[in-house]
Amino acid sequence: MRILGRLSRVTRIAERELKNLFNEFGLERGEFDVLATLRRAGSPSGMTAGALARSSMVTSGAVTNRLDRLVAKGYVTREFDPANRRTVIVALTPTGRDLIDRAVVAHVENERRILAALDDRQQDDLAATLRTLLLSLGDEAP
Repeated sequence: MRILGRLSRVTRIAERELKNLFNEFGLERGEFDVLATLRRAGSPSGMTAGALARSSMVTSGAVTNRLDRLVAKGYVTREFDPANRRTVIVALTPTGRDLIDRAVVAHVENERRILAALDDRQQDDLAATLRTLLLSLGDEAP
């Protein structure tokens, strides 16, 4: 209970801090994830909605809801692929690119602040220990 209780408390605190940060940019966590995934992809032409769902590890319905909100906010465009009208291509708008660039910088700073009590070795050890635990529980993420 000692370890899981502490993991639970750290998770609650970290989630609160992340929510506050994303709120500063008018985003929900899932919206941030979509914008960050598109930015990491680096392609100005965007990526398919299906690839976005796979990389986000959420259902296509969840991605659709996030995309609806991001399109309404003017952060992404959604267009049919001219080569295959069944495929939807999602791309960042200039406004969306600017927003995610600023949000990522703030996110990295926020993470540094949250983990400031741990030196680099402790952070590496914690990451490795948590990865071992996650893999033992069937999680496949790196």
